[in-house]
Amino acid sequence: MSKFTRLGNRLYTGDKSIDFVGRKWTWYAISAVIIVAAILGLSLRGLNMGLEFTGGTQYTVTVSGNAGQGLADKVRSAVGDAGVEAAADPTVTTSGAHNVIIQIKSVSTTQNTTVINAITKATGAAESDISQDHVGASWGKQVATKAIQGLIVFLIAVTIFIAMYTRQWKMSVAALVALAHDVVITVGVYALSGFEVTPATVTGFLTILGFSLYDTVVVFDKIKENTKNLKATKRSFAAAANLAVNQTLVRSINTSIVALIPVAAILWVSAVQLGTSTLKDLALALFVGMAAGTYSSIFIATPLFVQLKAGEKDVIDSERRARQRAKQVDPYAFVPAFAEDMAIQDNGELGAGSAPGVVANPESSAPGGPATPKPRPTDERPTSRGRTAPPARGPMRDSGSGRQQPSREPRSKRSK
Repeated sequence: MSKFTRLGNRLYTGDKSIDFVGRKWTWYAISAVIIVAAILGLSLRGLNMGLEFTGGTQYTVTVSGNAGQGLADKVRSAVGDAGVEAAADPTVTTSGAHNVIIQIKSVSTTQNTTVINAITKATGAAESDISQDHVGASWGKQVATKAIQGLIVFLIAVTIFIAMYTRQWKMSVAALVALAHDVVITVGVYALSGFEVTPATVTGFLTILGFSLYDTVVVFDKIKENTKNLKATKRSFAAAANLAVNQTLVRSINTSIVALIPVAAILWVSAVQLGTSTLKDLALALFVGMAAGTYSSIFIATPLFVQLKAGEKDVIDSERRARQRAKQVDPYAFVPAFAEDMAIQDNGELGAGSAPGVVANPESSAPGGPATPKPRPTDERPTSRGRTAPPARGPMRDSGSGRQQPSREPRSKRSK
């Protein structure tokens, strides 16, 4: 844990940096592959819409014994093998300790009797222990329409909020692209996994959009802080934005892990042990959306925002100043090396790698032998930025005036 803390401190101060902005095409390629897979899954398999959207019949059976997963699997097989086409792929879950819920498409009266007989035979319950709820197709369409309207209203509200908060339309575009990225990936996972889409799934979508937006706004707020005065920070716009992502990286990871652990536990319990559809649908949307939201806020939103800002004059000037500062070399940073067996060159200087300004002394060295370095004259001073340090005028001497020079006394004797 201490190593992770030290890493976070180094990322925040800039001693260590991960190039999120410079490697934007790598992150774009990874996201493109995931999105293409999600779109293919959606086009080939489609979404498994729940009873609330498509309409159908729901049976609630009260059993005397324990309604576990084994009984749910037995009922699913019995209803699926009843010979009713609308019930060929039923959704069977448990609710509480003594209730089993079966959902199928709309059936006729005769088919309904066949399904009830299959349920009673599998569960051992009486027909009076089975309650039925019929959902019409028109009502399901209304639910789907309301869900889509809710998503549209949410996206509009998000757009207005980001525009008012950031006052930069490019930042709003980057945040909305990150949101669309999260929605497409989550929908694709639902299509590939075959999980049923219910009103709880829509609730999960709205929740993950809020989570992704919150994470993106935190990163963008740090970017605004780092790029407020680029001349004072002596960084380019891209470097300041990349520093902001590094500074919020540990916080994003910690927040995501803390949020994903309980959601993963709910998903495991609901999908594997209980088979409760409502919790399962909600947990899957939350888990996938939170993970995608953390990824998009770091790897998509910030690099895209920097790319959109690349053509602005202030950004171009900051990039030019950063390149100029990188070219400036400290003349005192180079320490030349000298070896005693260095060969004498024809021009009187030492061999390759010798110190500049040091020449061989021909009077004390034989041709090809070791060279004695000749010290630099006192009036040849190293220069920096075109300025020459003035030579010393000589050692300091007594002025000869005979006047007593002041001396510093201890503080305890100054008032005496």
